[in-house]
Amino acid sequence: MKTIFTLILTLCAELCQANGRNTIYDTNVKTLQVVVNKDWLSPAVMELKSSDVLHISFDEMSHDYHRFVYKIEHCEADWSVSDGLFESDYIEGFNNNPIEDYQNSINTTVLYTHYKLDIPNDKCRLKISGNYRLTVYDEDNDNRKVLTVEFMVVESDMNVGLAVTSNTDIDLNESHQQLSMTLNYGEFSITNPTEQIHTVITQNNRPESARINVKPNIVNNKGLQWNHNKQLIFDAGNEYHKFEVLALSHPTMGIDRISWDGHNYNAYPFVAEPRKNYLYDEDANGAFYIRNSDNIENDYTCDYVYVHYRLRSPELTGCNIAVNGQWATDEDQSAYVMQYDQANAEYQATILQKQGYYSYRFITVDSNGMTGIPPTEGNFYQTENRYQAYVYYKGTGERTWRLVGYRQVEFRSDTPSAVSVGL
Repeated sequence: MKTIFTLILTLCAELCQANGRNTIYDTNVKTLQVVVNKDWLSPAVMELKSSDVLHISFDEMSHDYHRFVYKIEHCEADWSVSDGLFESDYIEGFNNNPIEDYQNSINTTVLYTHYKLDIPNDKCRLKISGNYRLTVYDEDNDNRKVLTVEFMVVESDMNVGLAVTSNTDIDLNESHQQLSMTLNYGEFSITNPTEQIHTVITQNNRPESARINVKPNIVNNKGLQWNHNKQLIFDAGNEYHKFEVLALSHPTMGIDRISWDGHNYNAYPFVAEPRKNYLYDEDANGAFYIRNSDNIENDYTCDYVYVHYRLRSPELTGCNIAVNGQWATDEDQSAYVMQYDQANAEYQATILQKQGYYSYRFITVDSNGMTGIPPTEGNFYQTENRYQAYVYYKGTGERTWRLVGYRQVEFRSDTPSAVSVGL
């Protein structure tokens, strides 16, 4: 098991170069949230020189104050650090600032301190577009790295068109979805798109789904087109599972029962049964939202509970099963591995999580560290997925890649075409 997850950690490190990823390195830190404005369903993409605000928050599992300091770095299109830039090129103000907004939890069985910060703030603002990495260090603990957050700033200078269909070049309304994409250069003069344009396309903003620099079918002096491109065919998968722990006294959506063991609360989502047919169920594609039944002061009044995940399935050979979602940010991904219970013929995992709404899926992880869809989950063309397209540009003689185009669309089987969302 550890060998498989050593491989998946290596794979995830490589995939971080394809798309932004949030990672917690300190086991005493949990519930890392990264949201632009109030759009918790979309990737962390800000518009340059706009009123957009990036909200970052996390919990340290004690009531002891820690002097956390954050550092911002500009990154290239592949998420390597932009060594050709000075801090003054991309930050107006100061770097290495302390996080001064914190609050101890109130009336919770599990003690924690909630920390949060916003970008921009009165100490620093971002000056250019592109990829950014924010790292939090603990000055009280030898400047140990606590977590990293990766987000993007876009200047929408190129027009990106994105559409999704279940009529693909390998099947019709079966188990896949295919993207077509157009890119209009606008006022840019592109002489060598292979060297000046960098594209990334993802499904539900998952790093492992990234398609990087797919060769366009049509190239002209106005832009690029990707039509009937087999590299832009994705497994449709299935809707995410979901549950909501709003109260500790009784079960809410998706919860079978809640119990108290004398030390902690335990929540049991209904056992996930094999899904042989598609059944529409609106979900959040892996996103999560912290709240309780009062929906007041959620950041520091929500308690932590042990969530017991269960998946009914024959035991699979040659791979592990893991629970996965945007909230699964621990560096040690083995925390999300499920163990097989022979007596109940099901996979099980227990994870400590904060009260709120969670969407999640089950994934397979093989001996090569590659992820997939378990047979129990199904793969249906009707699945509602969100797709993101990121377009980077680097002009002749320029020192860094700029993010000049972004588009997000949602596939819905009840509409004739994808629906644009986000920027």
